[in-house]
Amino acid sequence: MDLSVSDPPNGSTEAAIPPNGTTRPPSTPEGIALAYGSLLLMALLPIFFGAVRSVRCARGKSASDMPETITSRDAARFPIIASCTLLGLYLFFKIFSQEYINLLLSMYFFVLGILALSHTISPFMSKFFPANFPNRHYQLLFTQGSGENKEEIINYEFDTKDLVCLGLSSVVGVWYLLRKHWIANNLFGLAFSLNGVELLHLNNVSTGCILLGGLFIYDIFWVFGTNVMVTVAKSFEAPIKLVFPQDLLEKGLEADNFAMLGLGDIVIPGIFIALLLRFDISLKRNTHTYFYASFTAYIFGLGITILVMHIFKHAQPALLYLVPACIGFPVLVALAKGEVAEMFSYESSAEILPHTPRLTHFPTVSGSPASLANSMQQKLAGPRRRRPQNPSAM
Repeated sequence: MDLSVSDPPNGSTEAAIPPNGTTRPPSTPEGIALAYGSLLLMALLPIFFGAVRSVRCARGKSASDMPETITSRDAARFPIIASCTLLGLYLFFKIFSQEYINLLLSMYFFVLGILALSHTISPFMSKFFPANFPNRHYQLLFTQGSGENKEEIINYEFDTKDLVCLGLSSVVGVWYLLRKHWIANNLFGLAFSLNGVELLHLNNVSTGCILLGGLFIYDIFWVFGTNVMVTVAKSFEAPIKLVFPQDLLEKGLEADNFAMLGLGDIVIPGIFIALLLRFDISLKRNTHTYFYASFTAYIFGLGITILVMHIFKHAQPALLYLVPACIGFPVLVALAKGEVAEMFSYESSAEILPHTPRLTHFPTVSGSPASLANSMQQKLAGPRRRRPQNPSAM
């Protein structure tokens, strides 16, 4: 959730922040078009592939692979938590040295980025290993307590191929830590975005509307109402944004005049689009109507954001345009097909644990999602073991 909370401050402001200094020559129209087009393409990739991978993630049988489910209560609190985090970062940058804060954040995102990138490339890299590759399996298990009170904190299974991916990702991490190069930044940013769309699941469409609606107001207030978001966006040095140089054609890979798009403008609409893909699949019609409608809506909304930003030369809250588009397009499709009630009654959480009763709310449990799944399985298995011992109760 740290990633989701810290994204919005950089989600829509930095794309329009003019570069510092007055000696930098203006970018060419070709360079600007290339930068904006590349940002749009990079934003679409993690949404598309993250949504596809979210389907496999929801169908996964391993409890350790369960996604994090966002409930309506989480969605309602999200803008408040994001606002507190944003204001806290603003005060930190005002009180403490920006250099030391960014050094601490760099180390944090260095570790987080390596893990995210390794998880992202692992399915692709597995295809390149030879059949006779000596692949050994490992398990990292942390528990607390003992006996009946033992609870899993971390239960992660991996193999030798995952370790190779981790090594390759570490090379990118060192490159980013030493050079802060924009390509390394984008590799981490794409990994964060794809993992966010894949592993963060909305439990239903109503929750998605609450989340998007709350962040819609949040984004407008902090961009147009104060200078807090702009200040944090300028000061915050971390791979939580996608960047592309507008002067790439003139300076090559050493270009430094960047157009930027924060990961919040990718992940937040992305998890809603992924939910609609799972809804499409639940209909069992071999069509992805709602997914393509929302995906097209995202392209339309981000295109409008870039256009308005380019015309007015001012920071734009991207969710101002993305939220109405991503919600409005699928709802219009549902109205045309007469499936509004069916769309809003769909529960994605029922697919994560297909053999357990449908939950109307998610209890608060300390520990990992795996501990929740295991505790539910134990409760279901308990009565079945006791029935043969008491036949008279039948």
